[in-house]
Amino acid sequence: MAVTTADGTIGPKARADKGGIAWSSVILNCYIGLFFIYLFAPLAVMSLAAFNAYEYPSVTQWRGWTLHWFGELAQDDRILQGIVNSLTVAVGVIVVALPLGLSGAMILTRLNSRYNNMLYAVLVSPLLMPGIVLGISTLIFWGRAGVSGGLFLTVVAQASFVASYCMLLFMARLQRQDRVLEEAALDLGASSFFMFRRVTLPFLRPTLITGAVISFLQSIENYNTTVFAIGGDWTLVTEIGSRFRFGLSPVINVIGVLFVLVTIVAAVAYTIHKERERKRKSIR
Repeated sequence: MAVTTADGTIGPKARADKGGIAWSSVILNCYIGLFFIYLFAPLAVMSLAAFNAYEYPSVTQWRGWTLHWFGELAQDDRILQGIVNSLTVAVGVIVVALPLGLSGAMILTRLNSRYNNMLYAVLVSPLLMPGIVLGISTLIFWGRAGVSGGLFLTVVAQASFVASYCMLLFMARLQRQDRVLEEAALDLGASSFFMFRRVTLPFLRPTLITGAVISFLQSIENYNTTVFAIGGDWTLVTEIGSRFRFGLSPVINVIGVLFVLVTIVAAVAYTIHKERERKRKSIR
């Protein structure tokens, strides 16, 4: 509490308190600044190297501004095909992982059994396994069934652990659901499928979108599992990994710049959409 003297001036204790608050604010601001520098400085350096005329990714050896590497990317067939393969695998992972994760979450939140803890441990275990183990195990298991490495096997291998992420998301959402609405729908004669489609699924819509985004990102950046299951095909990350032996060119930095731009555009579009929804609701 502030202490003032008889003439209305601030006393020593109050000045000390204000000084402590000021120093705390300075320290907090410095920490936030350092955090953002740590977060965005690598992206800035990476992006800057994409416009450097030097033949290797670098900003310390500057040879002038250029857009040459953007043209090189447009002519790099393996990189472009790797991007297409990565997107194909990511979409496949979303299609497989979301239903599997939702099924596991529904079982664990709806089934009252003493074996729930054991089943939960089994379903979450893929998250705890190294990606190399998952990739090799998938390759050996499906290889004995006559399925060789490729995009299909990569989808299966990635979905085996991405589905666990989705399951945890769905479980967190389902635990907050009011089960009375489902029971009321069943009491009014709705079938289980109709109740799930009209009551449960709309409640899970935000989690479905979040799970799809997380599945996509986990698939795009995955290397350890993909490199064993991909066989003779390749994705963007496996192609970049294979080029490390011969030295990377700034084309890789161009890909990073494009990813950053896509992320920024998506974030801005999402923010604008949510703001419009908020205004629409406030008008109502």
